[in-house]
Amino acid sequence: MTASRFGAYALEALEALWRNRARSILTMVGMIIGTASVIAVLGIGKAASGGITSSLDAFGNPGFFVSVDEQQDDPAAARIQYRDGAVVVADDPAVIRYAFPTVQRNYHIKANGVDYIGAVSSQTGVVLDTLTLREGRRMDANDVATAAHVTLMSQSLERRLFGSGQALGAVVRINGVRFRTIGVYDDLKAGIFSNVGQSDYIEIPYSTFSEIAPGPVDSLQVYPNNGASLDDVRTSVVRTLRRLHGPDAKYDVQDALAFLGAFEKTIEVVGYALTAIGGVALVVAGIGVMNIMLVSVTERTREIGIRKAIGGSARDISTQFLMEAVILSLLGGGTGMVLGVLFVLVAYSFVATLLGPAPIPWLAIVAVAVGFSTLVGVVFGTYPAIRAGKLDPIEALRS
Repeated sequence: MTASRFGAYALEALEALWRNRARSILTMVGMIIGTASVIAVLGIGKAASGGITSSLDAFGNPGFFVSVDEQQDDPAAARIQYRDGAVVVADDPAVIRYAFPTVQRNYHIKANGVDYIGAVSSQTGVVLDTLTLREGRRMDANDVATAAHVTLMSQSLERRLFGSGQALGAVVRINGVRFRTIGVYDDLKAGIFSNVGQSDYIEIPYSTFSEIAPGPVDSLQVYPNNGASLDDVRTSVVRTLRRLHGPDAKYDVQDALAFLGAFEKTIEVVGYALTAIGGVALVVAGIGVMNIMLVSVTERTREIGIRKAIGGSARDISTQFLMEAVILSLLGGGTGMVLGVLFVLVAYSFVATLLGPAPIPWLAIVAVAVGFSTLVGVVFGTYPAIRAGKLDPIEALRS
């Protein structure tokens, strides 16, 4: 088909749609709603997924978590102690690089005349994440070795305790014990995925935790040497812990990185599922396009007969009606794309505030809008177009 003939078909299609503009606009409403909903869900879903992923990535590789199996006969006898981490590393340094006890408790946190019950978590002297500080420094090996009374806190907790003041260097009492603030983290988006599960939190060295929370720890956070597998870590750690706590002790060993990967994959799948649900509206809109094109074929039967009588081929007639269906879908899809993009731009600011900034796949959005609109026009416009092309000219002229 030459470009001039293609242009002629497009112009005739536009004229036919304009003659029945009220009906055409009503038909496009379904395409507008369907395309806008798909773009909105796809854009916001991708941005949210990217924000969550970047927040999780800020914590780096969380390693393996070893905890007591609560289903065993005597879980109390198998409890992990502070000293167990060092023993685990010493027993098998070829497999285990680090093993840190982890503890989290809710305590009274008092500072600047404010009393707040918040999450207090243990921290190591080895920086294994990419979290940034707004001010101060991270904990180091000396803080852990000396069980120093120092803390790092989230910026949201700083605001809660000190308002617009500065927490750096200030004294904070945790469960009645005096600590000095050495650093404040930058605001972290997706705080529900932080190491303490909320945005208002404070950290102290794990060695200092034994003073205010003597007794067993919650778990061991284990980092293997390069090349060590989950089975290697499980065998090594469980062997040492059973030597320390009895041969019948049972422990769960989980690969936290694999868990986070599965979580991110789940979020992505949910996003695609929601997009598919939005796509149902496009199918409904496509049925509307088919219906209106069938009505148009019926109304223009005599016109079809005249065209065939003066030499128009079935292919020409079919192409003409298919062009109308595609243009109708593209006009609706284009309008829906604009509305969908506007919604994404408005909603993105809320997503960025809650989950952190993340790129929006504009190319994918435009491709989806154009692709789906064209597909709907072709799929649902083909049958009416074929029906128009197969009309008998004699019968058509008699109508």
